[in-house]
Amino acid sequence: MTENTNSTADQTVGIADDLSGKYLTFKLGEEDYGLEILKVQEIIKMMGITRVPRTPEFVRGVINLRGKVIPVIDIRQKFGMEVVDETEKTCIIVVQVILGDVTVTMGLVVDEVSEVLDIVSENIEPSPEMGTSVDSNFILGMAKSGDRVKILLDVDKVMSKSDIEAISEVSK
Repeated sequence: MTENTNSTADQTVGIADDLSGKYLTFKLGEEDYGLEILKVQEIIKMMGITRVPRTPEFVRGVINLRGKVIPVIDIRQKFGMEVVDETEKTCIIVVQVILGDVTVTMGLVVDEVSEVLDIVSENIEPSPEMGTSVDSNFILGMAKSGDRVKILLDVDKVMSKSDIEAISEVSK
């Protein structure tokens, strides 16, 4: 039995090693989140967003980013959180999302960008089991930073395949 337990512990350490690196951290309400910095293209201040009819509610619309039309996602709505008014700290994180052979550039509206953190494997734990009815496969892990926990997101899995396909149509 000890051998099997060590194997599981080794797998957990391996997962944490894979996740260590630089993360752009941001806030949604009182919660802290992180995105792998290599997925982030840029951070821009809020700008006029053109609503597109017949898109999912969490799709705020599209923006013109230097001549390219990109969809903008309200990450609060995607996560089923309460919609709040924008503040001077509200901004858009522009990311590259990969699903299979499709790469989509999109913006994520967040309450506030915090900082870039270099998170080491010792401070990363696997995401807790939430039960079979909760889809948490978009969570890479939980990073301990001071007395706070930051939820590390897999931006490629935050959106489902059907979400990406719908969004891809918007930006064409």
